[in-house]
Amino acid sequence: MSPVLSGVLQLLALVAALALAHIPLGTYLARVYSSPRHLRVEKWIYKGIGADPDTQMRWPAYLRGVLAFSLAGVLFLYLLQRLQGVLPGSLGFASIDPDQAFDTAASFVSNTNWQSYYGEQAMGHVVQTAGLAVQNFVSAAVGIAVAVALVRGFARSRTGELGNFWSDLVRGVVRVLVPLAVVGAVILVACGVVQNFSGIHEVGQFVGGPQQWNGGAVASQEVIKELGTNGGGYFNANSAHPFENPTPFTNLFEIFLILLVPVSLTRTFGVMTGSVRQGYAILGAMAAIWVSFVALMMWTEFAHHGPALQAAGGATEGKELRFGIGGSSIFAVSTTLTSTGAVDSFHSSYTGLGGGITLLGMMLGEIAPGGVGSGLYGMLVMAVVAVFVAGLMVGRTPEYLGRKIGTREIKYAACYILITPALVLVLTAAAMALPTPGDSMTNSGAHGFSEILYAYTSAANNNGSAFAGLNADTQWFNTTLGLAMLLGRFLPMVFVLALAGSLAGQQPVPATAGTLRTEKPLFSGLLVGAVLIITGLTYFPALALGPLAEGLA
Repeated sequence: MSPVLSGVLQLLALVAALALAHIPLGTYLARVYSSPRHLRVEKWIYKGIGADPDTQMRWPAYLRGVLAFSLAGVLFLYLLQRLQGVLPGSLGFASIDPDQAFDTAASFVSNTNWQSYYGEQAMGHVVQTAGLAVQNFVSAAVGIAVAVALVRGFARSRTGELGNFWSDLVRGVVRVLVPLAVVGAVILVACGVVQNFSGIHEVGQFVGGPQQWNGGAVASQEVIKELGTNGGGYFNANSAHPFENPTPFTNLFEIFLILLVPVSLTRTFGVMTGSVRQGYAILGAMAAIWVSFVALMMWTEFAHHGPALQAAGGATEGKELRFGIGGSSIFAVSTTLTSTGAVDSFHSSYTGLGGGITLLGMMLGEIAPGGVGSGLYGMLVMAVVAVFVAGLMVGRTPEYLGRKIGTREIKYAACYILITPALVLVLTAAAMALPTPGDSMTNSGAHGFSEILYAYTSAANNNGSAFAGLNADTQWFNTTLGLAMLLGRFLPMVFVLALAGSLAGQQPVPATAGTLRTEKPLFSGLLVGAVLIITGLTYFPALALGPLAEGLA
């Protein structure tokens, strides 16, 4: 079988699996976040944290819950890393330095999972399981909760109440992420992924001395790493490591896990707003972008430019041969169009244009289908902008799902869109202008610039993947990337929840003959166009200095 055909068949199998899961999981998620009943274990949790799950919150109260919980997570994870040297089960690893501990705490709490350390050489079992794995669950649940709050903003009328954050958080963990993770972990273990609490042991003699590996609860962390669009690897090689991703089947299964919840949430949106076709319109826009990016990536990586690539059958540098170019391309696009950041190949080794595609996927806002929760609310904000633009073109007050998009709503949407590019471009410019950060670049020229641009794009968009040539374990990068991750995660949530509160307080307006039909394919095309145009106008100069200059050289 040719490598190209293999890649196409993997893509078709992945689409079929997602299509089968879309309706049942999306409908189940809608029931989870609409049910008035609480499970017994959930009642125990509410009693333990002192929360009343039946109290309805307006958007400021909901936001305070998000920020308070996340701040507690940052402090706990920071202290856990600083105390690692005296904790049992730490495999003899020392405590993490303050700047790196802050960077890692900010990273996992913000669902970014950027890693400036070697997992198997820095983090013991306690930090990996009680710290990082726990944040993989709860940070994903926070993202889903904020998305559900925005959906309620569209579904409710004449009230500013968006639900209860503590109830949404607990339900996301107990009813959604834990059950799916248990099933997924069993499948990964059956396919060869490691799951133990083994210590460090030697595996053989190699050039330069013995090779040492440690085991760990890898499968249970790997499944939530992908399912919650987290991305932080147990090992430095991430999903290219055979202990995390041993076979082509597990590779495809992990891509499925990455896309599963974000794709299904579009169905949840349709069910909760009472119009399933609206959910399909959003899904159609996401799918069009994702399929286009996969096709472009395969084309760039299979293109035979030069005798070396012709002999290898494609751009194989930095890719695991057991996954091939096709599987690696699908993984790279899926992980950068979501907020996952896991890698089964190394994006710095992709062709110039291939690396640019991974960068552009993050620059779109990771909305196709995006991160768990963050992808849906990001695309809905873009939908608000799209209907506003359409209203301007026809001279009519824009409406979306029966809500008028006025001055206040478009200001919230504009602030949401502008925050992340401002963080990326300002911090990239500062790193390139100052003398010290440039010392961390392995490469010079356009590729070296891409390393810096990729790092801040990944951090501010809460992705977590990296161009591997950059040494980010410095005080400058640990601090600035940590700040970019926190600001890139929580500042947009402020405007998402404010938008939700504004929409929920409106009286729905009836549809008329002049109302834009937002459930039609025409609107999906308009939405894709708005996403691409806004991103292109924002980032094209930076892309021209990096991947475009390299790819066209």
